[in-house]
Amino acid sequence: MTLIDQAPEYPISNQKIYTTKEIRVGTFLGGPLVAGYLLAENFKAFNEPGKAKNAWIFSILFTVILFSSIFLIPASNKFPEIVLPLIYSWIAYGLAQHYQGASISSYINSGEIAFSWWRLVGISLLGCAVTVVLLFGVIYFSGDNLTAASQTKIYGVMKNEIAFDKKNVSENEVDGIADGLTKCTFFDIAVKKYVYVKKVGTNYEISISCSKDVTASPDNLTAFVQLRNSMQKLYPQNKVIINLVVDDLDNVVKRLE
Repeated sequence: MTLIDQAPEYPISNQKIYTTKEIRVGTFLGGPLVAGYLLAENFKAFNEPGKAKNAWIFSILFTVILFSSIFLIPASNKFPEIVLPLIYSWIAYGLAQHYQGASISSYINSGEIAFSWWRLVGISLLGCAVTVVLLFGVIYFSGDNLTAASQTKIYGVMKNEIAFDKKNVSENEVDGIADGLTKCTFFDIAVKKYVYVKKVGTNYEISISCSKDVTASPDNLTAFVQLRNSMQKLYPQNKVIINLVVDDLDNVVKRLE
């Protein structure tokens, strides 16, 4: 599908349109769905409803792909929030310039006028609100699915926590790991510990929440190396892997195996 093949040399309706600059700013403020709306409105003004429909389809698909990609990016690789709006707003500008630039110029030069900036801001804010609602809906339902499959158990007087996926590892296995962590004196009565357990094949991966300076020196890792070795002795038939994580399970700063 193509949005437009050749721009008309003269205005073909008396409707107002959005300039390429307005499309760029509106997309930055409101997101890719707003880009679809602005491009579609222009195509309607040019009496090309089929291409207006295509603009909506592309913007919706782009939005779905964009949000799906965001959730797949590890926390350690996140970049400043302003980067994505800058990228897709310039993409929208490039598309508008390529597919509508000549038509917009012809339209304006023939005496027609563009929509006001106030209207653009209002539409952008409305589009932003719709996008935020959709995004929170995805997060909410994803969270429900995650919660349904995950569980946290508490151990010892310090109420140490072990989180795990019930579909991945059984409660009996988690209880056994908690018992091992207690025998290895990791679960003590001094500091509350937070652990996530995952089973990969026959391997047990134990992710432990740590401070940012855990890899500052080899001495900081000595206790965790000893812990892994001690846990391995308790599980001779299963490989034990310890992931040291900071702030997020995806942010693994050291893997001990």
